[in-house]
Amino acid sequence: MEAIKSLEKLVEYVKSQEKKTIIVACGHDPHTIGATSRAAKENLVSVVLVGNKEKMEVVAEKEQIDLSVFQIIDEKDDYKAGAIARDMVVAKEGDVLMKGLIGSDVYMRLILNKEKGLLPKKGVLSHLAVMEVPTYPKLLFVSDVAVIPSPDLFQKIAMLKYDIKTAHRFGIETPKAAIIAATEKVSDKMPATMDAAVISKMADRGQIKGAIVDGPLALDIAVSKEACEIKGINSPAGGEADILIFPNIESGNVFFKSLTKFAGGELAGVVTGTTAPCILTSRSDSENSKFYSIALAAIMAGEWQ
Repeated sequence: MEAIKSLEKLVEYVKSQEKKTIIVACGHDPHTIGATSRAAKENLVSVVLVGNKEKMEVVAEKEQIDLSVFQIIDEKDDYKAGAIARDMVVAKEGDVLMKGLIGSDVYMRLILNKEKGLLPKKGVLSHLAVMEVPTYPKLLFVSDVAVIPSPDLFQKIAMLKYDIKTAHRFGIETPKAAIIAATEKVSDKMPATMDAAVISKMADRGQIKGAIVDGPLALDIAVSKEACEIKGINSPAGGEADILIFPNIESGNVFFKSLTKFAGGELAGVVTGTTAPCILTSRSDSENSKFYSIALAAIMAGEWQ
């Protein structure tokens, strides 16, 4: 398989595979209906919308969208709609759960429910954003920008392994992973550098497989060969990282929002660690972002465990 280097190439690849089914929790907002309609019309996935049908009809009329491309389950209560969508995925009636116009906190509680949720025992719930930036020659797999506020060492290792597995699904045989910190120097006064050094050594000793891993690395060293040369840093992942593991949610979140708002970046986002792919996008995210997130979830469905 040739490595997928853009989100449009991802869409093309998914179209060539067996079609998956997306179950949308509270699928009655314009961006979600627009993105899922596009995905259904382009034969990317099959779509089930669970939510307020009256609101769907209002949106469809305004946006000139044909609701016949969907299977619709009418449920006006947001929490009940979310629970129905989740339970359908748990029962294997769908391959992917997608967040519509439902609060992120409610959506996450449904996923994390100990009796009926989608997080297995010892699973680490995290988030992966796959980003395309005009100034970088390939896709970036970035964690965690949305779920874990301050990941510990165990969580960072889990995040890295999820991202490596996803990169492999994109045809990247040996992705290069950078464990991000503010500096390349290891210091006990900067815990992020200590975690990065441990993770890098674990990879050197074969405890983390399937990728070239280095850290701590500052962001410029991770993505710029010129920065490596100027600073005299010789890193096996330097200048051409595929995977970026951030030390906390603030740094990761600011990074991805900066790329999308100032640098023309596009992204796809999915929750990792669950028994099925779960799409988690912001209610303010673009239709494009939600469309690409559907493609990302679809490429992972069936290969998640």
